[in-house]
Amino acid sequence: MPVLTKIHDPAAGPMRVAAFMSGSGTNLEKILEHQERLSRERGRSPFEVVVIFTDNSGSRAVEIAAEHDLPAVVRDIGAFYAKRGRPKSDLSLRPEFDALTAEALKPWGARLAAFAGYMSVASPVLVRAFFGVNVHPADLSVEIEGKRRWVGGHAVRDAIKAGEKTIASSTHVIENTVDGGRILMISKPVPVGIPAGADLKDRTVLKEVEESNQGRLKEQGDWVIFPLSLEYLADGRFSTNGHGTIHFDGRPAPKGLRL
Repeated sequence: MPVLTKIHDPAAGPMRVAAFMSGSGTNLEKILEHQERLSRERGRSPFEVVVIFTDNSGSRAVEIAAEHDLPAVVRDIGAFYAKRGRPKSDLSLRPEFDALTAEALKPWGARLAAFAGYMSVASPVLVRAFFGVNVHPADLSVEIEGKRRWVGGHAVRDAIKAGEKTIASSTHVIENTVDGGRILMISKPVPVGIPAGADLKDRTVLKEVEESNQGRLKEQGDWVIFPLSLEYLADGRFSTNGHGTIHFDGRPAPKGLRL
């Protein structure tokens, strides 16, 4: 039998979480709602968001933090790049930004980072600093020629254009390949809705269909599995073997736990 190591051991106390966000923070709000519900049901939640970080001074991070009596750390990535006279597309500066971010978050002792709508690519520095978890609007277990099929910022659109009848969300570990990390959980499939007579070759129509389906997937997929993934991690139900393969309740789950 392989020796398994819990990603978080609940014997060490509640899992301390740093929430990373860039925009409206709807994913984070659902996580905080779930945390509060667990606190009511159990007396104490197995995970606790202890700090909110944002790379966008125009995000709702400070507002959400105030509503939940949490500290907020704001480091605007646009200002960081402007000060150095470089475009944000220059990823060579990202390790410096991430190192400063990790240092700024040290006082809260968070081991896990929940990437709740965080739009900046994490450099290896940030990957090493935290066990990061992200939610992606696609079933990341689907592959074509050995590569994940639905990755990138338009996964829902690409699935619709390819004629997929259902879409799903996945939570995954943040690793050094964008949308390439180990899968934790996959949501129930959500039927694709396309209005009768819609011409998907029309870019405006396609965008409307994409946004409509992504909105439903967010509600039925992201907002379900992201908080649940944190709960299961905090409860010690996810573990890894010596090769890093994800296990759930002691059983191998290399393609994630499917609801």
